[in-house]
Amino acid sequence: MATGIVNNLLERLNLTSGEKKAPVQEPDADDVKNLQEKYKKAGQGHVFKFYDELDAEGKAKLYEQLNNFDPDRINVLADKALHPPNTDNDKKPEIEPLPAEVSESLLETDNSKVDGYNTSGLQLIAENKVGVVLMAGGQGTRLGSSDPKGCFDIGLPSHKSLFQMQGERILKAEELAQKQADKDARPTVPWYVMTSGPTRAATAKFFKDNNYFGLSSDNVIIFEQGVLPCISNEGKILMESKDKVAVAPDGNGGIYKALITSPVRSDMRKRGIEHIHAYCVDNCLVKVADPVFLGFAASKEVDIATKVVRKRAANESVGLIVQKDGKPDVVEYSEIDKEMAEATDSQDRLKFRAANIVNHYYSFKFLESIEEWMDTLPHHVAKKKIPYLDTETGESKKPEKANGIKLEQFVFDVFPFLPMEKFACLEVHRKDEFSPLKNARGTGEDDPDTSKKDIMSQGAGWLRDAGATVVSEGDEAGVEVSPLISYGGEGLEYLKGREINAPAVIERRED
Repeated sequence: MATGIVNNLLERLNLTSGEKKAPVQEPDADDVKNLQEKYKKAGQGHVFKFYDELDAEGKAKLYEQLNNFDPDRINVLADKALHPPNTDNDKKPEIEPLPAEVSESLLETDNSKVDGYNTSGLQLIAENKVGVVLMAGGQGTRLGSSDPKGCFDIGLPSHKSLFQMQGERILKAEELAQKQADKDARPTVPWYVMTSGPTRAATAKFFKDNNYFGLSSDNVIIFEQGVLPCISNEGKILMESKDKVAVAPDGNGGIYKALITSPVRSDMRKRGIEHIHAYCVDNCLVKVADPVFLGFAASKEVDIATKVVRKRAANESVGLIVQKDGKPDVVEYSEIDKEMAEATDSQDRLKFRAANIVNHYYSFKFLESIEEWMDTLPHHVAKKKIPYLDTETGESKKPEKANGIKLEQFVFDVFPFLPMEKFACLEVHRKDEFSPLKNARGTGEDDPDTSKKDIMSQGAGWLRDAGATVVSEGDEAGVEVSPLISYGGEGLEYLKGREINAPAVIERRED
């Protein structure tokens, strides 16, 4: 058993070198008996129904999976999910926009202040105090791809993947920080890439095959978020097969547990990281390790900060960052009635307009407190049709209607744990920083075509601001500017007076 555990641990920590593994050993009989008794007492003994039929590998696989769960804890979560408390008599929460003192808008802030944030953010990078966490557990299923979403090519002239664009932006941030600080050595922004079970191996291979997009492999740490068992409508753990529990990723809120169960937080501590930027992979315009955001959050001395974009219209279906019962929180569109959604302020702007884009800052000091609150984070319920193994007959079933639930946590579930003075919100330009990739090509909204268009439009705008002339030919317009050339529109003055025929790509200074 010890050999099996060690091999598994080494694989999870990416320490194996591909050599032939030792033969799998069956789990110790006493260990199995104790675990079986634990599940039986919790009323979940059926998970061992076919254990004796399995070969050594199957037994080791099932034992390890079940040993990672606490059946009593699963029961508590399932009971809360399937029998939620009656809230009819609960007091309606008081929802207000965030206080002005914790909010700032790049749409309304003068350039000198933004430049100050940028300078201080680059200084933090130059001092090797910044780390980046990428939430990249999703597959591109809705995009028509079985690969991790970060591998997707949205159709740019360069055919760069989302991963490549983001990795190159980290390289550019390091370069800008080195230049500003006038240092001989290039600073390092470690990239912590959170995957899920289905995407981990493919993500690791993609990074390796692409030479980590110019970054050092030592500074790209790939880790895995956790999973939770799928639960039947009767509160029983569902089995996918005789040697495997049916599981689902624990949501982007699983980032907190994953940070401490993987080597990530200890790596941050060892490196002296003090400021962390966390974001989702599916935003092609994301400013990774954004110096302005880092400088803003650090200047406020907060534990968490978040970026938002201005809500397009009262009926846009987006989650909103708000003050709820005096604490920072996120409310879904369905939680706000028509009157609240359409309410305006004294400047005739939507009163509730801070749209959540899952783009956050954390102080490392706050991440050191994860153990104190992790088990109190709420779980959200998704009713699903979940294929399962009938433990009475041993037959695999594909239900025609929802037969169970998947439990997940959201990354923003932690916001209400903070006093308002330890939270800050920065409104950014949507056209500069937010273009999500969620739908299949041809949908017309948040799809590869809109992502490509937003990048090409942004690049053309940068060139015009630098004094170049962009001439469009045919339906295809815009210019792709490589992150290696410009992080956010800077450094393009050498193109002043030039005429650029679009579509085009600027990958090197000589382009």
